[in-house]
Amino acid sequence: MQKYQELIEFVKSLEGDVVKFYEKGQSAAGTRLRKGLSELKRLAQDIRNEVQDVKTQRKTPTKEGGEN
Repeated sequence: MQKYQELIEFVKSLEGDVVKFYEKGQSAAGTRLRKGLSELKRLAQDIRNEVQDVKTQRKTPTKEGGEN
C-alpha cells in the first residue's frame, strides 16, 4: 500500500510541469514531464511485480499448515 501512495504523490508532483507545458508552452517543462513519466512507468512496474509476487505467494500452499 505504501508504494501505491508513493505513486499517487509522484503523479501529483508532475502537475506543475503538466500545466507549464500544456498551458504555458514551456518546452523545458515537457522534458521534465517526459522524464517524470518514465519514472512513473518504473514505479508502476515495481507495483505490478509486487502484486504478482503476492498473488503467487497466496497460491502456494505452506508446508507447515498442511493441505486441506
